[in-house]
Amino acid sequence: MKELELKYGCNPNQKPSRIFMNEGELPITVLNGRPGYINFLDAFNGWQLVSELKRATGLPAATSFKHVSPAGAAVGLPLTDVERKIYWVDDMSELTPLANAYARARGADRMSSFGDFISLSDVCDVATAKLIKREVSDGVIAPGYEPEALEMLKAKKKGNYNVIQIDPSYRPAPVEHKEVFGITFEQGRNALVIDKEMLNNIVTESKELPESAKIDLVIALITLKYTQSNSVCYAKGGQAIGIGAGQQSRIHCTRLAGQKADNWFLRQNPKVLNLPFKEKIGRADRDNAIDLYIGDEYMDLLADGEWERTFTEKPEVFTREEKRAWLDKLQDVALGSDAFFPFGDNIERAHKSGVKYVAQPGGSVRDDQVIETCNKYGMTMCFTGIRLFHH
Repeated sequence: MKELELKYGCNPNQKPSRIFMNEGELPITVLNGRPGYINFLDAFNGWQLVSELKRATGLPAATSFKHVSPAGAAVGLPLTDVERKIYWVDDMSELTPLANAYARARGADRMSSFGDFISLSDVCDVATAKLIKREVSDGVIAPGYEPEALEMLKAKKKGNYNVIQIDPSYRPAPVEHKEVFGITFEQGRNALVIDKEMLNNIVTESKELPESAKIDLVIALITLKYTQSNSVCYAKGGQAIGIGAGQQSRIHCTRLAGQKADNWFLRQNPKVLNLPFKEKIGRADRDNAIDLYIGDEYMDLLADGEWERTFTEKPEVFTREEKRAWLDKLQDVALGSDAFFPFGDNIERAHKSGVKYVAQPGGSVRDDQVIETCNKYGMTMCFTGIRLFHH
């Protein structure tokens, strides 16, 4: 198959629409559903991301994409009991490494992952399919599917769930093209290999960089390679925990990603874990309620006449002081940036979210100021010398 006609492009008024190959055949087979233009953009970007994570770490990898940027990305490390609870998988008896990877990728930012497109580095097994089946999602791409897993996914969304199989041996041409306003752009494909060797140039007083931090920094950098720029990524424990994408200012993406990382950790506070939800409240509504509860607009949830819709009893307010005290326990977070930090304010913000390890290209006229700020907090920072813009 050289081409596949699509229903429409980014928007329903954008017709005709298709994906096609100038030479050879498409490296994908649609096993179920009818994926759209944005679905394929998410699928192909996500597939590249998880393939690189698998190659860099040797672990199964998954990502949850929304609007051509990852909401979460992770490798298949085991989940703690608390993580199983905040990712809503504590009722699942068996989680394989691939299922762990998707639980982490989906759970990093469940608000943003709602209605995601999933990419998996390995053959989708039954445990992963069971997890996907109960989430609100548009589709999945993987190199293969176990028969029972495929039947499970094909039944999702009344039989309309998008399931794509990709040929893992496919390699794109070294030069890529895109068209904007009738004008064709051409560039060499970003085939840069990101690995731990990229972290050797440590420029701070602290030289501490344990293996776990190297893995997290590699995860952050590979995630950034497929995130709309400007972007930064906070990572911890084998997963992205906060991604700030598509911001015009670096400090704004640092703040955005930092807030998402904070929310990920605040979900683990006992006050949040023990919220008295009514039994009928589903996972998506619980996610929305938790987002309000830990945010500044908590009274929208806790006002009399409102809390009764969600809870069996009125929860106590999670005060600003309590939240700050809890966030002060967040430590050993890794932070990657797709371009240099121009000011030390980015490091100041990162410190508030427990960042200890930083990887960025370097090259700012204020590198000394950024290094000095890292030294103030005992952070370890690597200069990679590589920019990772993605548009």
